Amino acid sequence: MEDINITIIDRDGVEHTIEAPTDMAMNLMEVVRSYELAEEGTIGVCGGMAMCASCQCYVLSDHDLPEMQDDEDAMLAEAFYVKDNSRLGCQIQMTPAMEGLKVQLAPES
Repeated sequence: MEDINITIIDRDGVEHTIEAPTDMAMNLMEVVRSYELAEEGTIGVCGGMAMCASCQCYVLSDHDLPEMQDDEDAMLAEAFYVKDNSRLGCQIQMTPAMEGLKVQLAPES
């Protein structure tokens, strides 16, 4: 498999176009952490279990994302700064279908 290109706007409003691997079973939250696009300890606090909203992001591109599961929906219902296009980064897997994905990290809660 090949890497995909995605764009992440960090919490300071800086746009980063990066390559994300599709062959390592990584999710968006893990990619953000590996590229250090959020301050240490401010993203993925629960380890990617959809039990916090520290990896909340706004999906800006028109991608067909996997359907939101109950645990993600419940977590977003309790989170701050939620918008109609909010998703948890830990629930977005890096697959070839995510080529061109563009997201903005939500502010820290």
